[in-house]
Amino acid sequence: MEISGKVKVVGAEQQVSPTFKKRELVVTTDEQYPQSIMIEFVQDKADLLNAISVGENVKVSINLGGREWVNPQGETKYFNSIKGWRIEKLASEAPQTQVPPMPAAAAFEPAANFTEEEHDDLPF
Repeated sequence: MEISGKVKVVGAEQQVSPTFKKRELVVTTDEQYPQSIMIEFVQDKADLLNAISVGENVKVSINLGGREWVNPQGETKYFNSIKGWRIEKLASEAPQTQVPPMPAAAAFEPAANFTEEEHDDLPF
């Protein structure tokens, strides 16, 4: 799956254990009702976020995961995770403010070989 949007947060690397590290990214989607989605990058994938900055438009490839956990009271709980494995920057859409080129001045000059007979060809 993929999620596209603007980077809201790039978290610091967290060394969870001597052999496990992770980093979190929050992307705000560009929809009618924008969603802020937290995505985890773990182990070597955490380094992918080194080149990402807040405010950039990105497309993130993700995997959804889920797990079941039984607490000490015997209740079963379910947890979901969103793990990123690829991220690419999208070209930011710059506003199109460029003015079309102006025609040459000769295009606006009156005709030099104009005669009165040619002028009265209109029906009114």
